[in-house]
Amino acid sequence: MQSKIRWGFIGCGEATEKKSGPAFQMIEGSEVVAVMRRNAQKCEDYAHRHHISRWYSDAQQLINDPEVDAVYIATPPSAHAIYTLMALKAHKPVYVEKPLATHYEDCCRINRAAQDAGVPCFVAYYRRELPYFKRVKRLIDEGTIGKVQSVQVHFAVPPRELDYNTGDLPWRLQPDIAGGGYFYDLAPHQIDLLQMMFGPILQAEGISANRGGLYATEDTVSACFRFASGLPGSGSWCFVADESARDDRIFVIGNKGALTFSVFTYAPIMLHNATGDHEIAVSNPPYVQQPLIQLVVDHLLGRATCTCDSVSATSVNWVIDRILGKL
Repeated sequence: MQSKIRWGFIGCGEATEKKSGPAFQMIEGSEVVAVMRRNAQKCEDYAHRHHISRWYSDAQQLINDPEVDAVYIATPPSAHAIYTLMALKAHKPVYVEKPLATHYEDCCRINRAAQDAGVPCFVAYYRRELPYFKRVKRLIDEGTIGKVQSVQVHFAVPPRELDYNTGDLPWRLQPDIAGGGYFYDLAPHQIDLLQMMFGPILQAEGISANRGGLYATEDTVSACFRFASGLPGSGSWCFVADESARDDRIFVIGNKGALTFSVFTYAPIMLHNATGDHEIAVSNPPYVQQPLIQLVVDHLLGRATCTCDSVSATSVNWVIDRILGKL
């Protein structure tokens, strides 16, 4: 029986430096043996700094490497579908950054390809496995706030300095690369967590606008949605807010209390019920993707089951595309 998964990275930028790359090397039964980046000089530098034996500037060469068992795709979203399909065609499992693709239809293509190849495709919705969000889910499941009546997403941040650079905007603000703007980059994590906690969203509508005029894509979004259970939810996102309005909270309102938690800052969970007001601090590991990557490796080695796959991720794209009017 195979005892180690040998990984090849397609894309080795910031995410692999801080969130995921070190975790692949630290996890039992996991090793990074090759990396690919179109800029050969930067790829070689990354390989040397991280003691990785082989590097490529061509994705197909990495996929064809017989020493690579599975492929991690850490490129901007516009390349997710093509690289994932290439790896699946080679019958190699994939772990791809979120969102799975820039369009719902491409997600469906990936699901069909994974089924035809008989190999899994996992998606990096790593917050599902973090202790912070597992604690939130446990509090809800244990009935600490009673029956959940409503869910509300509140998110507001001021523009970043780079957002004013109209001649050289960040890739996350270029729809042909990112699929949309900051909403397409950040909201998938929030929507995925809500579906993990409350089940699938079956109805979603939204209104998007550009209020700041700093770039072409949307910078303000309002949405409403309904879960399969009938639970209603709403969301408000603003990426051109004043600093005084900065917010990162999800409100879960029950018939016996309320729960507030953040998605990106990991501020203490706030529980309000008949027993009083409670602040619950939960620590996460230094490399936030490590718990999910460990589960993916264990799945590939036949030691566990990971359900954070392309099928479950596809529903996130469906919701996002519905909110933005792309479906």
